[in-house]
Amino acid sequence: MGKRAVKRYFSLMFLIVQIVLSIFTFVGLFGGDSNPVGHTASAMLVYALPLLIAANLVMLVYWLVMRQWIWTSLPVVTVLCCIPYIGTMYQLRPSADEDPGQRSLKIASYNVARFGREAVTFITHDILAEMKKQKVDVLCLQEYNDEVGDKKNIDIYKDYFPYNARGNADMIVFSRYPIRASKNMPFEQTNNSAMWADVEINGKMIRVFNAHLETTGFNRTMHQAGKMVMRGQTVETNALINAIYGNYTLGMIIRAGQAAMVANEVRNSNHPCIVCGDFNDVPYSYVYNTMLGNMVDGFKECGSGWMSTYRGNKPVRIDYIFHDKQLQGINYYKLPLTYSDHVPVFMQIAL
Repeated sequence: MGKRAVKRYFSLMFLIVQIVLSIFTFVGLFGGDSNPVGHTASAMLVYALPLLIAANLVMLVYWLVMRQWIWTSLPVVTVLCCIPYIGTMYQLRPSADEDPGQRSLKIASYNVARFGREAVTFITHDILAEMKKQKVDVLCLQEYNDEVGDKKNIDIYKDYFPYNARGNADMIVFSRYPIRASKNMPFEQTNNSAMWADVEINGKMIRVFNAHLETTGFNRTMHQAGKMVMRGQTVETNALINAIYGNYTLGMIIRAGQAAMVANEVRNSNHPCIVCGDFNDVPYSYVYNTMLGNMVDGFKECGSGWMSTYRGNKPVRIDYIFHDKQLQGINYYKLPLTYSDHVPVFMQIAL
């Protein structure tokens, strides 16, 4: 076989790879429109989008090196179509400066991981001090724990946040403004839940949702596998992969139902809404799209830089603040606090 024939053969192989990559990338981009119930494969491709985009960039370099200008257009078009997705995780704009003279609401969402289950209140006080420093008006906490020794965290927070609304035991909304009504939204067959609180701000009522959706089950599966290894038991790779895949797909299906429940409550609200919380899902997923609905993703509107909110072995964005279109965002950011496996997200909204 001559050199020209070998070159044509490899070019054909890489072209096939490129076409498959582009198809999978486009399916992943629209995977968030597919309910995981009955469309598991396409819904799962959303999680692979960062890898698919990276693979398209590698292919772009290959076509440029090989000077195959016609085929260069395939990865270019594919990556350009991914710009809206990339915008949910990275914004090129410079960070905005807050205007202290502008009337606004500062809201924060933080999964505090039960304050590290500490027997004292150091973490509780540290987090409160940071919220004071950031001048937070409304604070939504997930995995909240009130009992710390002989003290209650709610008593520690009440001097700065005189109002609060409780959902399930691990859900709470703290506010510096009066809370006029609230509702707990428990999810069936799980400890996760959502809630809302009607906060009156200078005569204007805003409904604040705090949601904690079903986990992926990844960490639980890996922890169980680790315990088996510690006991000297053999963990087969195929069995582990099947367990992880099974937990992911089950989690997607459960979260989809929970997201629909919250979204329906948002649609039926008579007040403008802000939706906060730990959704345990990535941007462009079915859960993300369902929770977002006709609302605005605060980070895409006024955030900057790279946005990931989970500090574990998966640097992904799973904590969000969305708001009604009649509200306007001023600033959106996170802080690298180390008290939890999540970091808090903050948003300043004009009033």
